[in-house]
Amino acid sequence: MKYMLLIYSGSADAPDPCTVEDWVAFDKAVAEAGIMVSGHSLADLTTATTVHVAETGERAVTDGPFAESREVLGGYYVIDVPDLDVAVDWAARCPGARGNGAMEVRPIAEF
Repeated sequence: MKYMLLIYSGSADAPDPCTVEDWVAFDKAVAEAGIMVSGHSLADLTTATTVHVAETGERAVTDGPFAESREVLGGYYVIDVPDLDVAVDWAARCPGARGNGAMEVRPIAEF
């Protein structure tokens, strides 16, 4: 089953407890386990663009993310593992789960 691991960084004021080496090691572990489907880091939050389309079809495009929050979506992994428990184990191993960060685990809907 495929799961998306959404990586949320904590407050911009808090120091990042993760090193580049931590991320490289996690990427390597996911790849070597053969569970990696895809994954990417996202560009800085200031590059976000939000699009809303009204019932009339008129669209509104604004700079910035959809919602302002203290947490920032920084990237994601899509992994293919047997079940939620295994997905949660991998999320807990991700450097993004440390400190003020958090990992959201969501199953991928297959239609």
